[in-house]
Amino acid sequence: MTVSGLGMLFQFIGGLGMFLYGMNIMADGLQKSAGGKMQKLMGFLTKNRFMAVVLGAGITALIQSSSATTVMVVGFVNAGMMELTQAVGVIMGANIGTTITAWLVSMSEWGEVMKPEFFAPVLVGIGAFLVLFTKSERKNKIGEILVGFGVLFIGLSFMSGAIAPYRDAPVFAQAFAVLGRNPFLAVVAGAVVTAIIQSSSASVGILQTLAMNGIVNWQSAVFITLGQNIGTCVTAILSSAGAGKNAKRASVIHLLFNTLGAVLFGVVMFTLFRFNVAWAASEINSVEISVFHTVFNVLNTIILFPFAGRLVHLSELLLKDSKEETTEESIAAEMARRLDKRILGNPAFAIQTALKEVAYMGEVTQENARLAIRAVQEDNKEKAKRVYQTEKEINQIEQLLTAFLVEVDNLSLTEEQHLVVKNLFYTVSDIERVGDHSENIAELADTKRKGKITFSTKGTRDLSVIADAAMETLTWALDARKYHHPDSVEKVRVCEEKVDKLEKELREKHIHRLSKGKCMPESGVIFLDIVGNLERISDHANNIAGYVLTEHE
Repeated sequence: MTVSGLGMLFQFIGGLGMFLYGMNIMADGLQKSAGGKMQKLMGFLTKNRFMAVVLGAGITALIQSSSATTVMVVGFVNAGMMELTQAVGVIMGANIGTTITAWLVSMSEWGEVMKPEFFAPVLVGIGAFLVLFTKSERKNKIGEILVGFGVLFIGLSFMSGAIAPYRDAPVFAQAFAVLGRNPFLAVVAGAVVTAIIQSSSASVGILQTLAMNGIVNWQSAVFITLGQNIGTCVTAILSSAGAGKNAKRASVIHLLFNTLGAVLFGVVMFTLFRFNVAWAASEINSVEISVFHTVFNVLNTIILFPFAGRLVHLSELLLKDSKEETTEESIAAEMARRLDKRILGNPAFAIQTALKEVAYMGEVTQENARLAIRAVQEDNKEKAKRVYQTEKEINQIEQLLTAFLVEVDNLSLTEEQHLVVKNLFYTVSDIERVGDHSENIAELADTKRKGKITFSTKGTRDLSVIADAAMETLTWALDARKYHHPDSVEKVRVCEEKVDKLEKELREKHIHRLSKGKCMPESGVIFLDIVGNLERISDHANNIAGYVLTEHE
């Protein structure tokens, strides 16, 4: 290879790198701008399949990668956050959303003003200025989007410039003539290239760059594009390795959907090209590739949408459940499965997952606290034993959530999202301390039972009153964290003050009963220790509500 040839190769590789990097920066800025809106989209997952298609298209348009979307879908299914029927809709929508990149690439053929070399440098300049010299987070996000947009087009211009000198080279004409005569070979070529670079958007971009230089014909472009849709499934298939059966089924559904679409459109286009040989051999431009890419994905979704249930059934036939997978998981093991690292591909969804799991940890811990209280009231050995077992699970859950939150905190987050993650760290710690106090109460229940210690009727009634108040405080605190309700924060404050007042009154009343000889000193120590633990549970609940309040402020 000559020096000039090597230089052109380097320019093409550099252009491809800038194209991919620009897409990544732009997607990152778009995700930050979407922020809470992306979290709200999670609500659509519980609705009908049509909304799942809209969701899949919207997410993919934002993150500029159908592969990344389907990897997240695999993660959601593996985590139990999404049913396979919902996953089908999101996967179908992802194929529609990925067409946005093709339209961006083809902008250079819309007119002279839209050519990358015309406006890309000024976009990078304005974007860099906003990123470097403005303190506004909103302007920084806009700057990131502009820089990514500009770098993407500069990379595209580099690739096109590297290919331009070879547009009349016989090798290209011969290669695309061969691919045109052999549709199967063209499909395989598109699939292999896409599988290697792990991005259908990038492979379509490369094809469009070649088309801009007039070296691609209609027949080869169509079948290469169909192959690219199959090749993009490789990322999700690789991602599902080591995941649960349903996650593997989600990746199989993706492969089935794209392959069926490619076969269906392949047969139709092959027939049309046989009737019009001149059209098949004519040059195709990047805009026409965008049109075909969009029409193919939209029509494929419309045609196969009614058969989504059949695709799920077919995936279940191909991947049947094994008897080993029906065994029951522990609480911590279930959470470890739900905290799927694939979800980290989207910061907003990762935060939503963390919020959901922290709320679940709170519910488990609250139920354990109630169990500990009943162990005291009923002198129940078995209930105290169950408290100890659950507390071990709670400690494991704390470790899992803390590790997950560390990873989330290292993602590209907005200031508001960083605040939420920081508060979730604190919340996990406070919930774990509630678990510790529940364990303390269970230990006091065992001491009370073994020592055959009893409380007076009045003392038993007083203990129930403060226990109910402490549990009410925790209930409102967890409600505030789960639903972000400011009203619940205020109720926590009121309940916590009530518990503090009760704790003070009960201490004074119990000391009075001790001084009058109405109860034994041993029972007094245990009683006051239980009251003290209940008051500390209320304090931690107040802390949890306080974190939610900072987010509102």
